[in-house]
Formats: sequence, structure tokens, C-alpha cells
Amino acid sequence: MSKRDYYEILGVSRTVTEVELKGSFRKLAMQHHPDKNPGDKQAEIKFKELNEAYQVLSDGQKRAAYDRYGHQAFENGGGAGGPADMSDFMSDIFESFFGEGRGRGPRGANARERGADLRYNLEIGLEDAYAGKNETIRVPTSMACEVCSGTGAKAGSKSRQCPTCGGHGRVRASQGFFSVERTCPTCNGRGEIIDDPCTGCQGAGRVTRERTLSVNIPAGVEDGTRIRLAGEGEAGLRGGPAGDLYIFLSIKPHAIFQRDGADLFCRVPIGLTSAALGGEIEVPTLNGEKARVKIPEGTQTGKQFRLKAKGMSVLRSREMGDLYIQVLVETPQKLTARQRELLMEFERESSGATHPETAGFFGRVKDFLGGLGGAA
Repeated sequence: MSKRDYYEILGVSRTVTEVELKGSFRKLAMQHHPDKNPGDKQAEIKFKELNEAYQVLSDGQKRAAYDRYGHQAFENGGGAGGPADMSDFMSDIFESFFGEGRGRGPRGANARERGADLRYNLEIGLEDAYAGKNETIRVPTSMACEVCSGTGAKAGSKSRQCPTCGGHGRVRASQGFFSVERTCPTCNGRGEIIDDPCTGCQGAGRVTRERTLSVNIPAGVEDGTRIRLAGEGEAGLRGGPAGDLYIFLSIKPHAIFQRDGADLFCRVPIGLTSAALGGEIEVPTLNGEKARVKIPEGTQTGKQFRLKAKGMSVLRSREMGDLYIQVLVETPQKLTARQRELLMEFERESSGATHPETAGFFGRVKDFLGGLGGAA
């Protein structure tokens, strides 16, 4: 059975450019790849045809021979090359299937390993969240070794390039049609070998120390706010860049105030007479000052008063939230005989006008029960 024309297999004309040829092959190879068509024999045959055609047409000399003599140019031992000739390009196809950048580029001495990011949980008071503050923290972290300046090599010595990977940190192995990269087993991906490691860090280039850092907490931060300190994380291996330190803030519950965004809420108990006769009360604010609230005559439990701009600071803004005062009418306890007598006298002289909510409620109860009786 005669072979199909290589140009026809790849779906291109004889005047195709190298770039167009590669693009067409990439598209068709991905379409007919066995991994994308499991169990499909036709796809497997098509993929092999594509591979063979591209090996010939992508090589300038082989393409010229093919254009002049056709398939006869590779008969009698001429050959079109084996899968190993395609290792670099098949690595590109592998990356197209499994993700860009997989195994790309050298690591090793020219690509130092970045240190890990660190997390620090910091609890602050509501007053600190209101006003902001500078907090000093102590963080255990990895720092560049002072003995070897982060190189990992003993003073007077230096690392050498890994002979297995040539300093890339990765080695390539052919697996069928694919060329797969993996971490170099000799240098563990570092690209270099230290024959005489530093005694201070045992060759790691970093040591664990406790550092003292100053954290600026801006006014208006909320629970869960994250503050990033660039370059204050773990030092990189052998002179690699440091990671970042992330401060996660939590705000302690307050004894007086409850927070809802930029607003504050405070429950204030008032006496029975103050609620009945009215007056003024003093309430605290988060900045340490006091504010006066006028209580109207006949104030009931749950009545809420708003103090504008007396709440929380708003992050990165000059605006302020509000403070809401909710009064709680306190029922007197442990009455003296005289107090009891006065209250009983007050009760005898009370009417619906002095207790409108009570009168209204029991009026509705009476109507409800009357309706039930009529229905019966």
C-alpha cells in the first residue's frame, strides 16, 4: 500500500513555511493524540503518520530530498528518523496537554529558590482598631546565614555546577513519544553541589532565628484584615529571595461595645423613674470621652438613640461610623416598705393613658378571646 503524501497528511501546501508547518502539526497531533483517544486504533495510526511526516518536512535537507524524490528518498535505509529526533518538540506538546511552563527553563544557580510565605496571627483590642497603632511582634523565621552570607558554602569555598543536570536542576528522560522533565536526583533541583558546606547552616544557607518586627496597624481595620510585610518571610535557600510575612488580625470582644462594620452599639440600663420622667444620661465613646444622651419622658426598653460620627474609624478614610445607644429600662429590686407603698399607690392611680402598650395589648387579647367564644 502506497504512503500518503506528507503534505496532505499535515494538511498544508508545498509552499508552507516552517512556522505554519509546526502550527499545523501541533494542532493535528493534539487532536489525534492517543491519550485523548484511548482505545482508538485509527487515531493512533493517524498520530504516527503525523509524526513521521513532520520529522521529514521539519528538516530542511529531508524536505528537499522528499520534494525531489518523494518517499523513495527514504527507502533502502534512508529512514525518516525515530521518535528520539522529536524529543524537544514532543516536550512542547507534552506541555500543551499538561500545562504551560512545566519543566521550562533552568533552575539551579541562576534561579534561586524563593523562601516560603509566613503567617502571624495578631489579636488587638477594639480601641487599637479604632485609633490604629504600631505593634511590635517577635516572629521565629529562617534568615540568611551570617557565616556564609546565604551561599551555604564554607568560607573560602564555593559550590560547583551539578554534573548530572548541568546546573538546570532538572533532567530530561524520553518516555515513548514524550520527553519528560523531572527534578535532578543528584542536586535535588538546586543545580549546584556544595562539597564543603557551611558549619553554621549545614549548607542550607539559612538559619532559624526570632526576629523583632514593627507592624503598622491603620485605624479602622476589621476582624480578619490581612497586612502584608514584603520580604519579611522565610529566607530563600542559598541566597534566594525571601518570602512575605502576612499578619492576620483578630479583634478581641469588647466589654461595652459591639461592632457592626463602622457602627458601634451599646446597651445602657436606665432606672424606671428616668425612663418615666425623662432626663439625660452620660455614655462612653471609644475615644475615651463621654457623650450626653437626652432621654424623653416615657422612654421604653429597646429605644435606640443615634450619636452621629461617634462610631468606628473607616479604613483609609476620614469618615466615621455612628454610635447607637439602646436603653434597657431596669426594674427595681429589693424594695423598701415605703417604696413598695408608693408603687402600689401609683398602680391604683394608673390608667390606660399611663400604660398605653399594656392597655392596647390586653384589649387585643379580649377581642381575640371574645371572637373565639362567639365562634363556639
